[in-house]
Amino acid sequence: MEVLGVWIASLLTLAIYSFLYKDNPFYKVAEHIFVGISAGYWAVILWFDFAWPNLFEPLIVKGNMVYLIPIIIGLLMFAPFIPKLSWLVRIPLTFTMGISMALFITQIIQGDILPQLQATFLPLAGIHPFKVFSNLLIIAGVVFTLIYFYFSKEHKGTLGFAAKVGIWFMMVSFGASFGYTVMARISLLIGRVYFLLHNWLGII
Repeated sequence: MEVLGVWIASLLTLAIYSFLYKDNPFYKVAEHIFVGISAGYWAVILWFDFAWPNLFEPLIVKGNMVYLIPIIIGLLMFAPFIPKLSWLVRIPLTFTMGISMALFITQIIQGDILPQLQATFLPLAGIHPFKVFSNLLIIAGVVFTLIYFYFSKEHKGTLGFAAKVGIWFMMVSFGASFGYTVMARISLLIGRVYFLLHNWLGII
């Protein structure tokens, strides 16, 4: 079974990478298998890790009838299939949009804004001179980048110069992010090539 698994994984890997030459039936088969297995996997995960323990188990096993409310709201998502009741879809959409916005705002504040502020408050005394320079560079990058997004005044003079410096900081940041993405893809490619040459062919 282990040998069979290695052969299946190797053939699917070659089928996926065959797209580098051109679109072909082998790639389409591998793509459909991947999408189908992913959909089935996430369906099982959603049921056993979310739907059953958080909704159906309290309702069926513990008899908590309050959980009928989210079920009814969820079923209203199918209201457009009945033309006379299609307006009822506004109810679950309102809940979904409101809750999503609340969670999104909380996530942005706690996950992005506050950590960024905390990371900007860096020490400038009692540390190595290179560390002082590094901290000043980070602080300057944050300040100049924020100045670039200050649109209440025209970017001229000192403000314009600061905005241009902010653009350079953003360009460096975007370049580093793109480079990290490329390196991640290269690392993935190296892993698959090693799998083919070591586990499948046994060359290395």
